[in-house]
Amino acid sequence: MVRTINRDDIRHLNLFNKITHVNTRFCFPYNNSIIFCVPRGQLSRALGEEGKNIYELKRLLGKRIKVIPQPLGIQDAKQFIINIVRPVTFKGMEIHDKEIVITAGGMQNKAMLLGRNKQRLLEMQEIVKDFFGKDLMII
Repeated sequence: MVRTINRDDIRHLNLFNKITHVNTRFCFPYNNSIIFCVPRGQLSRALGEEGKNIYELKRLLGKRIKVIPQPLGIQDAKQFIINIVRPVTFKGMEIHDKEIVITAGGMQNKAMLLGRNKQRLLEMQEIVKDFFGKDLMII
């Protein structure tokens, strides 16, 4: 991940580590929530029994929390993006040399993927650039 970690990110990562006892270096904002990426084997430990760790983080931070598995490579890009944008769906995704193209499943889904003033698109472009080194387009 290339993105510079700011003070809030460090605070979120330290709190996540303290509550879940799972060490991760990846957290980022998307759609007014905080998303943590953890190694695949640590996912159930991070969630806690009946999701108690997530409820505790949500209570302390006052934001929605998502915990998703960390992608192993470009082959995991589609599932990674699906996990981030859920419950919004899209029709398809193509991976090219320098970009990833997402095909929205209609005007409403496209609007939800773009967000007001393209805020969600900009956040997702930054995430995809950091994890996969590719540009993102939504058509």
